[in-house]
Amino acid sequence: MKIGLIKEGKFPVDRRVAFTPKQLAYMQEKYAGKITFVVEGSPVRAFSDDEYRENGIPVVPELADCDILMGIKEVPIPQLMDHKTYFFFSHTIKKQAYNRPLLRAIMEKGITLIDYEVLRNQGERVVAFGRWAGIVGGYNGLWTYGKKTGLFDLRRAKDCDDLEDLLQEAKKIQLPPIKMVITGDGRVGNGVREILLATGIKEVAPKELLNNYYDEPVFTQLGMGDYNRRKTDGGFDKEEFSREPELYESHFLKFTEVCDILFAAAYWDPKAPRLFEARDFAKEEFNLSVIADITCDIEGSIPTTIKASTIADPIYDVDRERMEELPPFGSQHSLSVMAIDNLPCELPRDASEDFGKQLMDHIIPALLEENSQLIEEATIVKKGQLTEKFAYLEDFVKEFK
Repeated sequence: MKIGLIKEGKFPVDRRVAFTPKQLAYMQEKYAGKITFVVEGSPVRAFSDDEYRENGIPVVPELADCDILMGIKEVPIPQLMDHKTYFFFSHTIKKQAYNRPLLRAIMEKGITLIDYEVLRNQGERVVAFGRWAGIVGGYNGLWTYGKKTGLFDLRRAKDCDDLEDLLQEAKKIQLPPIKMVITGDGRVGNGVREILLATGIKEVAPKELLNNYYDEPVFTQLGMGDYNRRKTDGGFDKEEFSREPELYESHFLKFTEVCDILFAAAYWDPKAPRLFEARDFAKEEFNLSVIADITCDIEGSIPTTIKASTIADPIYDVDRERMEELPPFGSQHSLSVMAIDNLPCELPRDASEDFGKQLMDHIIPALLEENSQLIEEATIVKKGQLTEKFAYLEDFVKEFK
């Protein structure tokens, strides 16, 4: 089996990789006679071509003779090779309209597509960048508050060498006794929690945050049941909420009234209630001044996320009365939004190393199995045909053809 690491072609360029040079060198030795690895040359990758060469991994101009091609982001249609097997984040399983042409091209070219997002073991994802999205998103939320208030000035996460360097930079943070809230207790939310604790911010229970006064900055972390309730009786059932989120309503507004910063890190189903509505944003008691929307669902759970921001242009403000975009930090009264949709790219070497380890632990062994269930269930398209699990995408692919 010959596996090739593809050069990322999507713009803006993603510097992450599926495997680091040392990881490939380790596997080249461990799986000698079973798997070989090559790397497509790239001038922008977080690990240079020379680093791969120094670890004994061939760097090649093209990957036509590879059995499996592994990348990170969507592969541009002109770069897709017929009848190949690809691993990448396709962003198609929610019928994302902007990737309809990509999915259609994959089918027309007889490609097999395995999506990292649906590689799951007993329902739990086995490979993800969520922790790094949370760490960088948490740091960026604090960076945004520092810029907005003028209380402290941090280097950007993208300008830090690695996590250790970022944590050292975070020690400069000096916050007044404000309250902060994280929505989500999965990988992403726990990544935010990790950075807040590392900066010395105290964690408190949700009810304590709502009811108590503090003379120091504090935060709380919420699970789905902390801010969603059944419309009929105010209860919460996790399985029912996952199955029928439309039966629920949000009761998150009480947190917007006491908190200055929201870190949005929870998965959102379009059928589920929003955290708050646009009309709530205009109310005088709405206290949030910074939202770090790590989920970056445009006009999704957070109505003030009117677009994605970028690493190059990370912040925009939103006018409280007209819901219009303003220049960042133009007004203390406006809301500042950080909604970068590729946060792990700001610490690409750390994020890649962690992701590669997950692939080494779970996916490479599965590739060597006969008919691996893990791989089969994550295969969206097999030799140009939608698999049974993803047959619901058939009409989506055909639409507007």
